[in-house]
Amino acid sequence: MVVADLTYIQVKQRWNYLCVLVNLSDRQIVGYHVGQHKTAELVMSALSQIKLPLSKLDLFHSDRGKEFDNRLLADCFKTFNITHSLSKKGCPYDNAVAEATFKTIKTEFVKGQRFN
Repeated sequence: MVVADLTYIQVKQRWNYLCVLVNLSDRQIVGYHVGQHKTAELVMSALSQIKLPLSKLDLFHSDRGKEFDNRLLADCFKTFNITHSLSKKGCPYDNAVAEATFKTIKTEFVKGQRFN
């Protein structure tokens, strides 16, 4: 099972978006990608970094953002027989592992840094 979410990081004077995929069994980051726009393509780029074959991924959990809940990802999940689980509307606790991962990333790696 993989959980996914997006957060923003300032690079120069612009916001960039970081999509992170976390393996729920060991809480390891298995995929990520940074881009200037919150899009399904950003999520697909993160998905493409997963080392194990997508056919072995049984469940993908995310929030209800349009970058996760769209036709491009739905087609990918259907192709690889992956169940897509969505958080309840307005309930960030449903994606607590991804939220905690972002807290660690922002506290340990982003805070006080300048990215060019």
